[in-house]
Amino acid sequence: MEPNSSPFQADRSGYCRVVTSLALHEIHAAFGAHFGELGGHELVADYGDIEAERAALATSVGVVDLSFRGRICLTGNDRVRLLHGQVTNDVKGLATNHGCYAALVTAKGRLEADLNIYALANELLLDFEPGLTQRILSRMNHYIVADDVQVIDVAPHYGLLSVQGPRAAEVLGALHWFPSLPQSAFGVTSASVSALGELYLVHRTRCGWPKAPSAPIGFDLFVPVEATTVVFEKVVGAAQVCGGRAVGWTALDQRRIKAGVPRFGVDLDETNLAPEGGDAFVAHAIHYAKGCYIGQEVIARIRTYGQVSRAFRGLRFTDELKDLPSRGTKLQKDGKDVGVLTSSVWSAGFGSVLALGLVRRECHALGTELTVATGGEGRRARIVELPFAA
Repeated sequence: MEPNSSPFQADRSGYCRVVTSLALHEIHAAFGAHFGELGGHELVADYGDIEAERAALATSVGVVDLSFRGRICLTGNDRVRLLHGQVTNDVKGLATNHGCYAALVTAKGRLEADLNIYALANELLLDFEPGLTQRILSRMNHYIVADDVQVIDVAPHYGLLSVQGPRAAEVLGALHWFPSLPQSAFGVTSASVSALGELYLVHRTRCGWPKAPSAPIGFDLFVPVEATTVVFEKVVGAAQVCGGRAVGWTALDQRRIKAGVPRFGVDLDETNLAPEGGDAFVAHAIHYAKGCYIGQEVIARIRTYGQVSRAFRGLRFTDELKDLPSRGTKLQKDGKDVGVLTSSVWSAGFGSVLALGLVRRECHALGTELTVATGGEGRRARIVELPFAA
């Protein structure tokens, strides 16, 4: 992948406010797209029928342009050692064409980003939330002293399309680009396709935790920018044969909420210690036996000697009102503030609002009922197990 030889406002202050347009803007517009912006990058919010888009992700397949996300490659002989010392998961243990989920934290254990990391044959590929590229480039370059490492922004060279849903493998198989599809979570395969270039396919669900026993099916497809138009049209065409369609960010993010997966910049940010992300986040992102990395001492100390003061939780509203509370709405217990809501979605299947939030330790046990301070008479919500289950 080396380029040469090798709610849609920004979620936090500090993001770049110059909006970078999607390379496929005109193609999406022809499909009836409505556009939004996240982290200074344009995205497709929806194609005019969010209900149909949600249904495609749940029952057939949806094709999402995620090219607004950040993408960096590390090359050079010391790339693995450098990255291993920066992130919470085990990079040295990755075999070629395998990957992992990880967090980038400060020396005090607070989050700076979450990352999908893939060990390709001659480089490490990082995929992360939009608006963080310069921050991550600066951090990596800061720790390069005499190391043989090059850090390259590859977003201008490779687009990112995602194929999500129970028929995703069928769609990709019908295109005959890859001799086989990666079967395990974070598995990678690549193929040189005539007139398209080198394509990289990753087994990565965007609608649940990748290694959960019942994880939804999904794949990410990294495509040379000059081929993204052709690839997008071919994948959407194959999806339509299977009852699927192009899908926007709104429907995908709603599926993410229902699966109980926190998103950096919305549910978690720089104020959070990594273990506050909840049990599933810790299980997927933190490797406690990997050895030293920046922030490791704080995270290990939390595990050994105590607990975090708050943690990520799922909440199900006990009424049938469809209006959604805003991000930042206070959660209260006995009249005292004990937490904050971060994401919410109306679920017709559950007949209620489902929400994610951060709740203080003394009040975050399953079954605890909290008051949602929405103004006037507060609504009630109960802490439930994630992912949400009827």
